[in-house]
Formats: sequence, C-alpha cells, structure tokens
Amino acid sequence: MIPEPSWQVIGQSVRGASHVRADLPNQDAISWRPSSRGGPPLVLVLSDGHGSAKSFRSDRGSRFAVTAAADLLQELVSGLPEPQNLSVVKRFAGERLPDELVRRWRSAVDGDLAEHPFTEPELAKLTQQRGEPSRKGVAKNPRLAYGATVLGVLVTQDFLLFLQLGDGDILVVADDGLVTRPLARDARLMANETTSLCMSEAWREVRLRFQANYGGLPALIMAATDGYANSFVNDDAFRKVGSDILAIMREDGVQSVEENLLNWLDEASATGSGDDISLGILYRVDAIQAQPGAGASSEESGGLPDAEFSTSPVSPGVAHALPTGTDGLDAQLASEGGRRDAAEDSEMGSRFIARFKHEGPSEPSKRVSLTDAIGGDSEEADDAASADASADVARRD
Repeated sequence: MIPEPSWQVIGQSVRGASHVRADLPNQDAISWRPSSRGGPPLVLVLSDGHGSAKSFRSDRGSRFAVTAAADLLQELVSGLPEPQNLSVVKRFAGERLPDELVRRWRSAVDGDLAEHPFTEPELAKLTQQRGEPSRKGVAKNPRLAYGATVLGVLVTQDFLLFLQLGDGDILVVADDGLVTRPLARDARLMANETTSLCMSEAWREVRLRFQANYGGLPALIMAATDGYANSFVNDDAFRKVGSDILAIMREDGVQSVEENLLNWLDEASATGSGDDISLGILYRVDAIQAQPGAGASSEESGGLPDAEFSTSPVSPGVAHALPTGTDGLDAQLASEGGRRDAAEDSEMGSRFIARFKHEGPSEPSKRVSLTDAIGGDSEEADDAASADASADVARRD
C-alpha cells in the first residue's frame, strides 16, 4: 500500500516598511492548523487588514479573520457528513463556508466592539485625517473599522480547497516548477480597491475552488497578501517566485527558506511595496526530496489543472542562478543541519529579491467605499470620485 503524501507548512508575517515609519502595527495575520505544522489535513490562512484611516482596527480584523477561517476549515474536515463522497463535500463547502465565515468574523468584531467601544482619540484621529463624513460612516457601520481580506488553503488526503475574499494571491507549483493560480484574479479589483469582510453582503464575494486529488498533487502551494506581489516589477516576476522557492528548497533544504524568509519579506517591503507582507508555504515532503530537473516555468489559469492555458514569458529566475553541487535535502534532514554560511545566505537573499521593484516603499491604503460597506450612499467626496470604479468591485447584485 502506497503511503499518503506528507505535507508541512512554514510562514512569516512582517510589518511593512511604511508602517514602521508611521508607527503603525502589522495589519496582516497568518495562521495554520494543526500547530505541529504537519498533515494532512493541513490548513493555511492569511488576512490583510485594509490599513486605511477608516479601518483603524484592521489589525484586529485580520486576526479575527484568520482565526475564523482556520477554525472553520479545520472543522470542515472533522465534521464532513460523507468525507469520501467528494461531490457532497464540494456542495457542503460551497453552501456553508461563505456564510459561516462571514458570520464568525462579524461575531468576533461585534464582541470586540462590545468589550472595547471606539475611543474618542480613535474617532478624533479619523475625523482629523478624513473629515466628519468618515466618522459618520464608521458610526453607521462600525465593522468598517475592522475591514480585512482572507485567503485560505485546505489540504486533505482526498481534495484541496482554496478560499479567497479580496486581494492577495495563491500560487500552485507543480513538481516540474509549473506555476498556476487555482483562482483567477478578480478583474474588478483595480488599484487599491478590494472586496472585504466588512461589506454588507460579504458572503457573496467569497470565492472557492475545490479540487479532487485524482491526478498529480502540487509540489507546493504558496499564499501571500498583496504586499508581496506589489513588490515585484510585474506579475510574471511574482509568479516566478513560486518555482524559485521550490528550487531553493530542493537544493538548499527547507531550513534555508525558513531561516531566510523573515529577511526576504522585510527586504521585499523595504525595496518594494512598503506594505505589511505575509507569506505561507505548504509543501509536499516527498516533492522536496525529488529533483525532476525540469526548468521552472509560469502560467496562469482560473480553470482546472488539465484545462488549456495560455503561457506567459518566463522571467530570468533565481532557479537558474542557484549554486549547483548541493544535494536536495528533505525537511527532516534540513531541520537537523546543513546551514549555509553567512556569505552564502546573503548571496542567496540578493538573488531572491533581484526582481523586486526599487522605487522605494510607498504603500497606499486599501479602499472599500462606504457605499459598498454599508449598502447606502457614501457621503465622502473621495469615495464619490471613485464610485464608478468601486461599485462593481464591492457589490454583486
């Protein structure tokens, strides 16, 4: 009998360079289940608080989001009515997850508001930054202060489940380095507009992708808040990082990635978006041990893995510049040793961020118009100016 593949998860969340300068907290959050980081089942969840003046408690909102989503995905596995009937599982997830996710997030927000009402300094700062209409808007919909997105991945023996509300990215990397998106990008999300858990009909904006494990499993799955993708010169360069990470894991061991991840993300924010960045990586242990030797490539799709894709140009990648002559190490061996010296670590880090933007950090805050959040007319001039662009983003009639 062939043993089931073993999966592991690693991840980090860093405070953005612009937040450090402005003395703001990290408004991202990341979580996984179980705490041992091994599975399946294995859950990875990230959230990005909006960071705008109106969403002045979005650091709490993102923490509530990852807790709600991680618990919910974990419970989905343990509470499935017919776990072997994948059509039932898919229907159950589609019918229950969006509503329940939003309900739990709202419950956590409402509980926090009851225990910790808005303070006068919080509201005075909002009025000073955005004017009295913003204060009235938050008073009408207090959940706006906690606005956040959510990304989630569930890996089981029988299926993969991907969940997304708002911006951010999930990349799937095959054994040969091919990179795809399980959920196509939402074309409505332009500039800094995003859908959000604080919207009046947020459950309508939760997107799911269910994938049965009939064919080959991914080598790794990467999920990141949008501060990471926004630190690259273009989307091709960002997607290439998925195959780069796979190559580094195979050549230098998982420990090399885990030890360098914090510095990589800090440097990405400092030289790129300036935003908070959270990155989680789910990887198949036997895929890291294997080294098929195929060149890394990158594609994008919102369809099934065997659907017809349109290929994108391959950017020059770190995989082609990595040192040769280092045997691949599995996760266990990597955790026991094999650490590179400081000079090699510095060199690897510089290669890894070679495609980052170098325009300096300047993070614009996320925008969710009050029209979208409370279902009525916005009183704010800046929201009104972008009403045409944002109405379709946040409402699906």
